[in-house]
Amino acid sequence: MAEYKWPDAEKRQYIGKRISRIDGPDKVSGRAKYSYDINRPGMLFGKILRSPHAHAKVVSIDTSVAEKMPGVKTVKVINGPGYELQWAGQEIVALAAETESQAEDAVRAIKVQYEKLPHFVNEADRSKAPESYLRKPNENATGDVSKGFAEADVTVEGFYGNDVITHCCLEAHGLVTEWADDKNVLIHPSTQSVSPIGPELARALEMPASSVRVKMDHIGGGFGSKFPIDIWGIEMTKASKQAGGKPIKYFLDRDAELAVAGTRPSLYAKVKVAAKKDGTITAWESDAWGSGGMGNINGPLPYVFSRIPNTKTKHQTVATNVGPQRAWRAPNHPQLALVTMSAMEDLAAKLNMDPLDFFLKNIELTGARAVTYKDELMKAAEMIDWKKTWRPRGEGGLGSTKTVKRGLGLSIHTWQGGPHNSDCDIIINPDGTAEIRIGTQDLGVGVRTVLNIVVAETFGIPLDWVKVSIGDNRYPVSGGSGGSTTTGGISSSSRRGSVDALNLLFEKVAPTLGTAADKLEAVGGKIQVIGDPTKSMPWKQACAKIGVQPLVARGKHPGQGTLASAGVGGCQMADVSVDIETGIVKMNKFVAVQDCGLVMDLKTAESQVFGAMIMGVTYALYEEKIMDDHSGRMLNGNMEFYKLAGLRDIGEFKVHMMTGPGYDERGPIGLGEPPTNSPGAAISNAVANAIGVRVPTIPLTPDRVLAALSQAGAKKEGRG
Repeated sequence: MAEYKWPDAEKRQYIGKRISRIDGPDKVSGRAKYSYDINRPGMLFGKILRSPHAHAKVVSIDTSVAEKMPGVKTVKVINGPGYELQWAGQEIVALAAETESQAEDAVRAIKVQYEKLPHFVNEADRSKAPESYLRKPNENATGDVSKGFAEADVTVEGFYGNDVITHCCLEAHGLVTEWADDKNVLIHPSTQSVSPIGPELARALEMPASSVRVKMDHIGGGFGSKFPIDIWGIEMTKASKQAGGKPIKYFLDRDAELAVAGTRPSLYAKVKVAAKKDGTITAWESDAWGSGGMGNINGPLPYVFSRIPNTKTKHQTVATNVGPQRAWRAPNHPQLALVTMSAMEDLAAKLNMDPLDFFLKNIELTGARAVTYKDELMKAAEMIDWKKTWRPRGEGGLGSTKTVKRGLGLSIHTWQGGPHNSDCDIIINPDGTAEIRIGTQDLGVGVRTVLNIVVAETFGIPLDWVKVSIGDNRYPVSGGSGGSTTTGGISSSSRRGSVDALNLLFEKVAPTLGTAADKLEAVGGKIQVIGDPTKSMPWKQACAKIGVQPLVARGKHPGQGTLASAGVGGCQMADVSVDIETGIVKMNKFVAVQDCGLVMDLKTAESQVFGAMIMGVTYALYEEKIMDDHSGRMLNGNMEFYKLAGLRDIGEFKVHMMTGPGYDERGPIGLGEPPTNSPGAAISNAVANAIGVRVPTIPLTPDRVLAALSQAGAKKEGRG
């Protein structure tokens, strides 16, 4: 029976080293082809008429003019008379035409009568929500919260929150879909879900799953929003069949992409938290609410500090007439981190304690990863020179001027990141080349490179002898790429498959080397007797003994042996400057310390954290989906007013990965999610430290910073 484990540290040739992504040259040169780049002979262009109203009933639809317009090949009503539309942008009619402009003209020719209904789109002020939009709250309690507050010397109460944001994928959602015949369809979607999306489409079309072929090479962003086939994928595939199987290209226009392709829900909370003079936290009470459109949102408070002895929490979902939520890189964690870490740092400020000392004082309340958090906090403090730079709230950190105040803030976070199920085929060819085939996709986490590393490491051969084939549902089934489940799953299945394939090769070679297969090892491009390089055979010569047919082994996860695990912690600290005359927040420095078990590629792992930090600066300072109370529509559905951070906005970043003993033996754990959780909290805390007052909600736009300063000034002068 084969033994499945990762190589010891001293024997690793590639794992944990700094290796550049194998698809990097294709991406920077433009050779990489995304689904949006696909154009097929005779291709039609799809368009969808969407609701202009946030809440309305469809009374009548007249498509007769559109159907007769030049180039129009198919028109199909999706939601007809009597249907109650729940958000602006919801689908009504799909059509396809020979050119994109013909399709746009035809959409404009469709006449729809609506019965407008009352709508509600902004939930930050819960008191304004109609009663029918308020869901039954979840309430929980531990210990004796009244006793906990009575025992405290200091209590703070605050309001914290973040607004709804969108995924804002640079490659919009969509696909190219075509029928090979009346029973078989081929789709080229932009998806995180290569293996599962085919059966999903098949169910919608009531056809066998084997009749749906999925093929794609690269994806231009997903962040959790590109798992489903979506109604537009289903309707355009139906339209393709109605048009005689002609390929149809349909990708959301930018305004639709921002309005209907998913949101990260809001979360707002009134928090009361207390501690003794020495900083020991005694009680927590919170009343939270939020919305992901018509869907639900929930999550545990307090976040990470889950062992506060006396807690009382309430959470209520508020429905809104806004496009539905989707998973957004660590669902709910950034919001929960913001609320919890903001309240904690406000409590530290009232205690006149350095928040670093306050967090360390209460670190046991984080549970099983307390030691990890302590180590990470100390490392991050060293990287940002916390003790030298930090000053009490409102005093202005080192380097402050009369009008520009500098501050430091911190946050800690967690995420599970357990491995998903994964199958793969490992192939050794007689010419010495190797290939892995697996039905996964590289969402940006470096999947191709990780697979390359695992197979080459196991075989002891150069990286460029291994071909990595992904993005096709004809390959073995692997889980959807998301939730930080991918690296653990694919690393484990590819390691097991590679070990099995290598053992098959050992059996072919052993007689020539005069030993048993279990006495061989693969190292340095050779097959040799374990520990004896004098009895060896070059890899390619060994592979020539395979014969005409390649060796193939199926790798699986889960399987024998423990190759991956779950559960990570991380810490981030932000250094900001705030211009108190303009309200503009500038990032000076941002540091992250993160663990993820066994790091497969240090360069790619750091790259993941850098990307999360950029995304974090963006949602902390710029991003918000602005909804108009009057019309119920999104007001900034474009790239001019839906703000993202640019290169000059992010400041200096530093990343440290926790590796070595205590981490490596846990095997790989997914990394995409966790470093996105803390930025909002750390940056919000840094701004509070700089200007002396809390800006209650993110993004920390200039108007909000100035409003917080104005309100604080009014209170100080007895006007508020």
